[in-house]
Amino acid sequence: MITKFNIQDKRFPLATGAGSDAVHKDPVYSYAVTQLVDDRGNVGTGLAFTIGEGNDLVCKAAAFYAQQLKGKDIEVLMADFGQTFRTLSNEQQFRWLGPHKGVVHLALASVTNACYDLWAKRRGVPLWKLLIDLSAEELVNTLDLSYLEDELTQAEAIALLADNRKDRDSRMGILEQGYKGYDTSVGWFNYSDDQVRENCLKAIDKGFTAMKLKVGSTDPLRDIRRAHIVRETAGDKATVMLDANQQWTYPQALSICQELKEMNPFWIEEPTHPDDIMAHKKLAMALNPTKIAMGEHVPNRVVFKNYLQMEATGFVQVDAVRVGGVSEFLSVSLLARKYNIPVVPHVGDMGQLHQHLVLFNHINMGHEALFLEHIPHLKSHFVHPVHIEGGVYKTPMEAGSSCDLI
Repeated sequence: MITKFNIQDKRFPLATGAGSDAVHKDPVYSYAVTQLVDDRGNVGTGLAFTIGEGNDLVCKAAAFYAQQLKGKDIEVLMADFGQTFRTLSNEQQFRWLGPHKGVVHLALASVTNACYDLWAKRRGVPLWKLLIDLSAEELVNTLDLSYLEDELTQAEAIALLADNRKDRDSRMGILEQGYKGYDTSVGWFNYSDDQVRENCLKAIDKGFTAMKLKVGSTDPLRDIRRAHIVRETAGDKATVMLDANQQWTYPQALSICQELKEMNPFWIEEPTHPDDIMAHKKLAMALNPTKIAMGEHVPNRVVFKNYLQMEATGFVQVDAVRVGGVSEFLSVSLLARKYNIPVVPHVGDMGQLHQHLVLFNHINMGHEALFLEHIPHLKSHFVHPVHIEGGVYKTPMEAGSSCDLI
């Protein structure tokens, strides 16, 4: 049973320019850490990610949620975690502060992720192993599908999982091969052109064949110039993504994206405000066949549902430390699978957790194994840091979700 909890406010200043984008120019990578301790000495660690100020608010909210779990056995809790998630996310007073978004939902992510980590450690297996071994019914019981019923009922979710499990043996090879990564750190916004060019060469030397550049400059010509630098340095066969981090209004996005299409980006990410689904829909139509990617700042499964219903995205970048944790991440992944839209998680230096989730997505849901973002700046702070070899995530084998901090 869960006997106690510990909440920690962890902040890590970055090297000059690292982590910067058009909107968030001076980030301090931070975690609101939840640790759930059981009577056997197991410690489940869950993280939510922020970029500095306000991390303490997330920690305070996480303590409120964690308090509700004291005295509960993790196996009993996870057998019907979907109901627990629904109860916590709809707590009458905290719900007013969201609902299902912002500080309170980030806090719920931290606590939820600690539950899944503790569950995997109790069973002595990596999180990906725990998830792929669950039956369709057991997995769906960990999810809250409320507000999705018009698109995905519990019965439909079970059927979708069961159907994709039939040929999962053909996808088990990913465990040996590893999951391909892409390098975001080549092109942080504050890096000079020369740094971008040098970083591209370093990424290629490390085996990466996909990389991402931050755009959204006041001067669009800077974005165009730097995008062509990446394309020319990486070559025509490389996969190059562009990320505006919500900087543009719709008219600005429409204009600059038409110019950026010339360098053949694999996607253009967060081109405008994440709540403006209609603008994304119009951009998706105008820029076709270039695809729009979104999800880094989409807070819950309901908004993702609307994006999918409106055909407003080509890639779903759901983040398990932005939505309400692993549980809601899996709900969104199921919904995206129904629509046959690829899930390529936003990482924000949380490849630690997402390396487990993309393996499950591919093996048990049948999602295409495209690639997973790699950001290395906090790697040294983890007990079991991600292992990248030749641009590929090697499958983690330690028990849990790889989120324990040193």
